[in-house]
Amino acid sequence: MTTPILEGEALTRRFGAVTAVDRVDIAVHPGEFFGLLGPSGCGKTTLLRMFAGFERPDEGRILVDGADVTGLKANRRPLNMMFQSYALFPHMTVRGNVAYGLEMERLDAPQIDRRVAGILEVTGLTALKDRKPHELSGGQRQRVALARALVKKPKVLLLDEPLSALDKGLREQMQVELKRAQRDAGIAFVVVTHDQEEALGLADRVAVMDRGRVQQTGSPREVYDEPANLFVARFVGTNNLLVWSELGAGLKAALEPAFGHIPGDKTLAIRPERISLHRSAEGLVDGPRIKVRVGETVYHGADLIVAAETAEDRLPLTIRLGASAADAIRPRLGEELVAHFFYDHMRLVEAGGGHPP
Repeated sequence: MTTPILEGEALTRRFGAVTAVDRVDIAVHPGEFFGLLGPSGCGKTTLLRMFAGFERPDEGRILVDGADVTGLKANRRPLNMMFQSYALFPHMTVRGNVAYGLEMERLDAPQIDRRVAGILEVTGLTALKDRKPHELSGGQRQRVALARALVKKPKVLLLDEPLSALDKGLREQMQVELKRAQRDAGIAFVVVTHDQEEALGLADRVAVMDRGRVQQTGSPREVYDEPANLFVARFVGTNNLLVWSELGAGLKAALEPAFGHIPGDKTLAIRPERISLHRSAEGLVDGPRIKVRVGETVYHGADLIVAAETAEDRLPLTIRLGASAADAIRPRLGEELVAHFFYDHMRLVEAGGGHPP
């Protein structure tokens, strides 16, 4: 692994009696797309603002490319921040907005022209350079804000909920464009979001936060498939969380060959898409098979969400069937089917996730 381009060491920030960020360690590497994910109030935006220089940590330090910048003001740090509101100048053209920061640095006109033309090309804005913000779509304004931040060639770009103002379809499109722009620019991005799909789709690595502390850091696949504790299992995506003490004897007997004796306070997590439904248990291997009763179903086109409950102890289960599997079995309200779990996709998670401020 390369030397980090951005580091936070034991960062702490308090607001009166509330500890918003509590001894957080973060390391972002060159060219990495790093996500800060967590619920509202978890401290992720405060952490980003400390990196940017808009908040001063009460404890800890911030390093950029190995240099301690903790005491530097925001305009002296080799970082740039793209705000949620975009904050474009309405009276300026696209080109004027993008060039503004370079003009404030008093760079010569030919250099400004070269850098602005280059970043407009990277962000697909060349044809729109003479338009004003009110003449642009939401996605186009987002790209202008991105271009304005990138043109200054920061070592790290910080993004605070960059896509939250966009509707779902445009947000998905801009996720692709944001990843492409990050790759083409070749610099590290740190993005704050509460949107799990956005974080998992954009980031190379994700730090999941709760109540001021990092609960888990890893690749999107690691965070999704191997949650470090109960908070991560609950917060990231949808999970079936089975408390061992609440399971019926049949399900316990089916699980014990893989997990052995499990204390009553432990929880098993399994994703809805890792459960399959069948008319009978014949031919099913490698994992427990239990009878379930079908409840309501919700059709999403690409998949079918099935609300079910275990026949033995009436524990609720959410099952997500892909379109082909759903077409093959066509579960009906009230019928009894066999749910098949795979041991490899079940995780035993510890309680935890959050420390009171």
